[in-house]
Amino acid sequence: MLLLSLIYVIFRARTSRKLVFFLEIEDETLLTSAESKLFDLSTLREATNNFYDANMLGEGGFGPVYKGALKDGQEIAVKKLRNEVVFVAKLQHRNLVRLLGCCLEEKEKLLVYEYLPNTSLDKILFDPLRSQVLEWCLRYKIIEGISRGLLYLHEDSRLRIIHRDLKASNVLLDKDMNPKISDFGLAKHFGANETHKNTTRIAGTYGYMAPEYAIYGRFSTKSDVFNYGILALEIVTGRKNSDFQKFNPPTNLLTHVWQQWNEGNALELADQTLSDKFIKEQVLRCIHIGLLCVQEDPTKRPSMASVVNMLSNHSIPLPSSTAPAFFISPDLVLNFVTEEDANGYNAQMISENEVTITEIGAR
Repeated sequence: MLLLSLIYVIFRARTSRKLVFFLEIEDETLLTSAESKLFDLSTLREATNNFYDANMLGEGGFGPVYKGALKDGQEIAVKKLRNEVVFVAKLQHRNLVRLLGCCLEEKEKLLVYEYLPNTSLDKILFDPLRSQVLEWCLRYKIIEGISRGLLYLHEDSRLRIIHRDLKASNVLLDKDMNPKISDFGLAKHFGANETHKNTTRIAGTYGYMAPEYAIYGRFSTKSDVFNYGILALEIVTGRKNSDFQKFNPPTNLLTHVWQQWNEGNALELADQTLSDKFIKEQVLRCIHIGLLCVQEDPTKRPSMASVVNMLSNHSIPLPSSTAPAFFISPDLVLNFVTEEDANGYNAQMISENEVTITEIGAR
């Protein structure tokens, strides 16, 4: 099990509504507090019309999320947890989705989050019509915001958190289009002196996993950096990594970006919906940073502190990048993969619906 158990011990002082959560994660117990409210199940049933299907906002690997409204008019999003319990901790940052409270009744485990009206980034970014609202200045703001949220998780929060599943569908947008990282179902806590961990259960999304994690089960802050690099390149180009799965010969976004970069055609990578309405230096810088983040060797990838600095200070020179992980040489593919083989390769290696998956490996 991803999380062996979660024991909630809730203290209510007469002068305080503070909730204290004890989280037992694998062999390590964390103690954290959150200024959150304990909701009654009846309240959440009423708010969501008894979890009516029409109120479902989406469904991730750990359960469905429903839109609701409290009696005072506050809109909320309620997540029903199934089987394994989502990581809960005191995480307060403008670029993280805010937890409002929880409910533990009748064997239900519910988390109540702030409701974000613009839903997830993927529903806008990859929609040919809706993506037109994402002008370049807004895309740059989103790229920066995600980097700051990830930096908080890695270095500035009370707990050192590795997200492990950062992607466009796990970034929500508020009414002002500020990005907020969500879905901590696969998140892991690191000790102060830990730099990496290993697992025999590879959980995440195909096309986003860092090579050292996908192959060897090793994850660290640098595997999150890899996820961030792919996401940054998707925001610049407006294209999913999986858009290239039907290409013949088979390729991926990282290979496409790397080839265009080396051929001097990097500006052609900018989303066509932007036309020429973007700041060239910023586009090139974002592509460069994205390529630095997706290098195969994790030690060569920058930390999120460096990424934030590179995005906010344009006078900082950027180091050269090596070829990205999973780079596919066109010559190699043409020489060894037939059209029929290529189609089979695509079907086997790429998850078309990009759902979060878990694979169990031998111990």
